[in-house]
Amino acid sequence: MAVDYIVIVVYLAGMLAMGWWGMRRAKSKSDFLVAGRRLGPGMYSGTMAAIVLGGASTIGGVGLGYQYGLSGAWMVVTIGLGLLALSVFFSARIARLKVYTVSEMLDLRYGGRAGVISGVVMWAYTLMLAVTSTIAYATIFDVLFDVNRTLAIILGGSIVVAYSTLGGMWSITLTDMVQFVVKTIGVLLLLLPIAVVKAGGFGEMKAQLPTEYFDPLGIGGETIFTYVLIYTFGMLIGQDIWQRVFTAGSDRTAKWGGTVAGTYCLVYAVAGAVIGTAAKVLYPKLASPDDAFATIVKDELPVGVRGLVLAAALAAVMSTSSGALIACATVANNDIWSRLRGAVRGPRGGDGRDGDGHDEVKGNRAFILAMGVAVILIAIALNDVVEALTVAYNLLVGGLLVPILGGLLWKRGTAQGALAAVAVGGLAVVGLMAAYGILANEPVYYGLLASLAVYVAVSLATRPTDEATLAAWRERLAGRAPEPQSEPAVPTPQ
Repeated sequence: MAVDYIVIVVYLAGMLAMGWWGMRRAKSKSDFLVAGRRLGPGMYSGTMAAIVLGGASTIGGVGLGYQYGLSGAWMVVTIGLGLLALSVFFSARIARLKVYTVSEMLDLRYGGRAGVISGVVMWAYTLMLAVTSTIAYATIFDVLFDVNRTLAIILGGSIVVAYSTLGGMWSITLTDMVQFVVKTIGVLLLLLPIAVVKAGGFGEMKAQLPTEYFDPLGIGGETIFTYVLIYTFGMLIGQDIWQRVFTAGSDRTAKWGGTVAGTYCLVYAVAGAVIGTAAKVLYPKLASPDDAFATIVKDELPVGVRGLVLAAALAAVMSTSSGALIACATVANNDIWSRLRGAVRGPRGGDGRDGDGHDEVKGNRAFILAMGVAVILIAIALNDVVEALTVAYNLLVGGLLVPILGGLLWKRGTAQGALAAVAVGGLAVVGLMAAYGILANEPVYYGLLASLAVYVAVSLATRPTDEATLAAWRERLAGRAPEPQSEPAVPTPQ
């Protein structure tokens, strides 16, 4: 596997080099956290597709195809549908807000009183997302180098933390664009056709497998509905996704670039399910469906191609991991730590310092490093990643979906209603997970309904949001108001 090793090492070295290059461009908070808000359509589409299609979509998507056949595509399909809905209906308005976090949006909409508790929930979600993505390195590096789980997590996690800390969103954007290209070549153009040919073609696959493997709804209607609630709605409100929307250079880029990325996700979903179905023909008795990806890559691909496809798997994991990491650090710094220290921030200068003289780039860099170390340690200690990620998504959707979408769509929503929705929805999800089990469907169903009922009832029972706040909100949505605490315009290279 010497050639495969060379391919992987060159790929990883390239990721670090791009982190160093990105550091040279990250001169302000806007550069560091949202790539200066100036990505064009091509780069925006590639990086958005890269972040949403992580290890779960690649390794997990192939595993679902192995277990259920073509209907195993539904998990990744619902991710693509969520990205399409976000891009078509909300992304332009979100981009015009010129904020850094979802909690800042809630503060703007509800008058500065709804962001703290939402920041804690969003931080927990992004932390667990980063942890579960980091754990996925263990599977890939075990195939590559036959190293133990802890060393694999440290190796993969350290590379992501290094380039993310160096250049922030600029480094992550550059690496994600490379990762998008590598995933496209490795999974769609190489692994997909090779897997189908090795399995004897679609005719042989149909002859070897039960008919339900080719039923589009074979995975079950309830499972599909749960995927929609968790992943489609999760795409609408996750900090990791919004932070990429904030990087768009224009409304048009946010809308159409995201639409292209969402469409790409649908193609990727079908590809993963077909690869998994082919693996079922080739290896009908694997111990775990999640072993399907690594097994077919290791046993069926030629030297060199195998290294590129494994690099594609690494790319998928790294994209999600780095995106979740910078989102986690941004929320921790901007929504939690800055409030706890009680800083009163004045206008920042072009050197990236806030009103108290703190170097904001340096501060955010320190938070990425700290969160990265925490993510690696938790990933080493954690065993049940599925339960951890389920808790995170249930809290996100059950607690934050209603006040976020309510703020965007319903003028009568109030700060009191938003806070009640976050608290009741979050507590309902936790209580129901204790009663029904963490992996049950009921917690997110009933938690979401409770959050909606409380949001509407409390909003109607309390005074409407004052007109001055709503007027400022409308100005921001229209793109006519300046960014809060905005930096003076400084010419930047295009």
